Amino acid sequence: MEDLPLDQVRTLLAVVDEGTFDAAAAALHVTPSAVSQRVKALEQRTGRVLLIRTKPVRATPSGEVVVRFGRQLARLERDARAELGMADGTGPVRLPIAVNADSLATWFLPALARVPQDPPVCVELHREDEAHTTELLREGQVMAAVTSSPEPVAGCASRLLGLARYLPVASPGFAARHLTGSPERDLRVAPTIVFDRKDDFQDAFVRELTGDPAAGAGPIRHYIPTSEGFRDAVAAGLGWGMVPEAQAGPLVRAGELVVLVPRRPMDVPLYWQQWKLDSPALSTVAEVIGAAAREALRGPVGSGS
Repeated sequence: MEDLPLDQVRTLLAVVDEGTFDAAAAALHVTPSAVSQRVKALEQRTGRVLLIRTKPVRATPSGEVVVRFGRQLARLERDARAELGMADGTGPVRLPIAVNADSLATWFLPALARVPQDPPVCVELHREDEAHTTELLREGQVMAAVTSSPEPVAGCASRLLGLARYLPVASPGFAARHLTGSPERDLRVAPTIVFDRKDDFQDAFVRELTGDPAAGAGPIRHYIPTSEGFRDAVAAGLGWGMVPEAQAGPLVRAGELVVLVPRRPMDVPLYWQQWKLDSPALSTVAEVIGAAAREALRGPVGSGS
């Protein structure tokens, strides 16, 4: 493949970020025709279709490779200019990071508060299920992600942060009404709290509990798409659900929640994946997040945590 002209790569980035050729043209202060010509020239040079011409425009898998390359190149350029003392007018260092809702609601934000602000760092968080955050890395939308996937995305490094423990809980009143027999039977039919339609955590717990790969939680499902709302819905008695230990523990001790299957928690391994990029700001954030995770999460099995 021939060299990738930087103006064409930057134009492709603008189209993906702005969503349309016209919007990209306005952002770049050129004509829509010029944007179209640059993208077409880049596609000819790479021998790949890079964009799906929908509204908004989407990158193809080949386009995602170029987008990721463009973002990494821009990040390296900004870091190099900063180290050389060359003001470029870009302001604070911007780091887009993908993180799951439960980490965001428990340990992640306090960790970010520890990040040094000299030079200033602007964090742009993208909330996504931990099983899907790597998609944002793959698409080049973020530079780092908290994910349940240990397999590194192309061009990224992956390391274990720790285990996030979840407890199967419900309100005492709900348990008295719906969970009077064996959990293996009752959890298949009792009303369930689910985060969103990507969330199969409750189903996975029932499958593990029963040993039946075809089992699942009950058909009555309440979708509550915030971590705090999920916890509150369980405490209010709308259904049972898997709640992070950090959120459930205080309510269990206060008698507002009961653990439905004692000594049967589920531990979700969380990993930090980030671009393989020599960026001082990204390295600093990664170090702070890693230290906070060691305090907030459990260690791997056999570590004594």
